[in-house]
Amino acid sequence: MDRAERTASVRQSLAPGFAVGITEEMIHQVVHGFYARIRQDPALGPIFTGVIAEDAWPAHLEKMCDFWSSVMLMSGRFHGAPMPAHARIAGQDGQGLNGRHFARWLHLFAETVAEHCPPEAAALFVKKAQMIARSFQLGIAASRGEIPSIGQVGLSRG
Repeated sequence: MDRAERTASVRQSLAPGFAVGITEEMIHQVVHGFYARIRQDPALGPIFTGVIAEDAWPAHLEKMCDFWSSVMLMSGRFHGAPMPAHARIAGQDGQGLNGRHFARWLHLFAETVAEHCPPEAAALFVKKAQMIARSFQLGIAASRGEIPSIGQVGLSRG
């Protein structure tokens, strides 16, 4: 077995998606199906339309396929920093992206994966999406100064 084969074998043994049958094709179907729903959604559609130009959607969908491939299959294809982009959309005044939007995002995502994936794969997608949503919400709150830093919570050093 050469190095590339060993790397692929290790990735398959560690990546959570392989164990539940997630494939690149499934990821493609989920991403494209999900964002088709997003774009039609009365709450989320205008937010996405406001930050992604019509001609930029193919590149965004490709980037999201890379993201989910990296999360589920450990492909390493995604290279980016999604937190700053989401913090900008949320805004400092709390009038942008908020908890209701994340709840709606998760609902639409759960519907989409239930439609395109077997139950174990859908459950894993939802679990990862919930973790990502929590992480984004915490990051957005921190960018607004809504979460105290470690130094502010009185933790002793040493």
